[in-house]
Amino acid sequence: MATLRGLREVPRHLLVCEKSNFGHDKSRHRHLVETHYHNYRVSFLIPECGILSKELKNLVMETGSYYFVKNLPVHELITQEFINTFVKKGKLILSLDKDTYEETGLQGHPSQYFGRKIMKFIVSIDLMDLSFKPDSKKYERILWSFKEKKPLKFDFLLTWHHTGVEESMMSYFCNYQIHEHQPKIAVSTVTDLQCPVLQSSELRGEPEVSCSAGELLDWLGAVFCNAKLNNEPNSFISTYCCPQPSTVVAKAYLCTITGFILPEKICLLLEQLCHYFDEPKLAPWVTLSVQGFADSPVSWRENEHGFRKGGEHLYNFVIFNNQDYWLQMAVGANDDCPP
Repeated sequence: MATLRGLREVPRHLLVCEKSNFGHDKSRHRHLVETHYHNYRVSFLIPECGILSKELKNLVMETGSYYFVKNLPVHELITQEFINTFVKKGKLILSLDKDTYEETGLQGHPSQYFGRKIMKFIVSIDLMDLSFKPDSKKYERILWSFKEKKPLKFDFLLTWHHTGVEESMMSYFCNYQIHEHQPKIAVSTVTDLQCPVLQSSELRGEPEVSCSAGELLDWLGAVFCNAKLNNEPNSFISTYCCPQPSTVVAKAYLCTITGFILPEKICLLLEQLCHYFDEPKLAPWVTLSVQGFADSPVSWRENEHGFRKGGEHLYNFVIFNNQDYWLQMAVGANDDCPP
């Protein structure tokens, strides 16, 4: 009975919604994009649009490569050469099971998502601190731990923000199995799309006048899954229907980029979508949605991210033609409240 009861329980989810304007001095939009590091999928939807502008198309095609390195020893990520070549700021964060954590002999703290019996630990290493103190006992102990005491190896996805560095990931890790990947890009034009009516000033919506931010997010999920929105009685796949009030647009442009996408690239996309309304458009709003890797050790900044019950952490911008925006941030059961 306890097992059946557990299956019926819906895991806790957190959704934070806020509204602002891109022109406001205290707008948080750039900071929140820049501190969500591990981005797996980016999608944008433009109602009343059939063809992308040259500027948007170029940004989509220039998202950038990422790399898969197999069985890479962790100690390679704390060498002075690696830090000086690729790391400008940041930390190495490891999520380790209890046995591995104890074998490393490193100092960390228990995961906050494991009840009374602690089975996972978080180890954070400030790489910039190590770069300034290569001869310190702390650095020597960490290096000894990863190279000799507990030689950890993992498969890694790697990407980094190019700032004039001549060294490449491919050449730096040439002694390991490394493969370069390009993001996958999927585009489609959705015809006769039923869209919710939104008012930028009404985040909660208004009965019979406009839909809420939460209703919009549900609708977006259905559109991204290519679900039918008409609640047909003979459908066994989906009984979802578009929230009301709604309007039908003749066509909408949907683009999805899948890979390992840097926050800097997403900032450029967001900025270009804001400029979409520099000239009059039929669309009253566009959206930009970003999903993080489910098994990422962090969500925003260095906030611990849990994976056991879904692993979702995502955000969505609704960009209005008056430069107002809605920002929706969602996380799953094992996460702190979004920032």
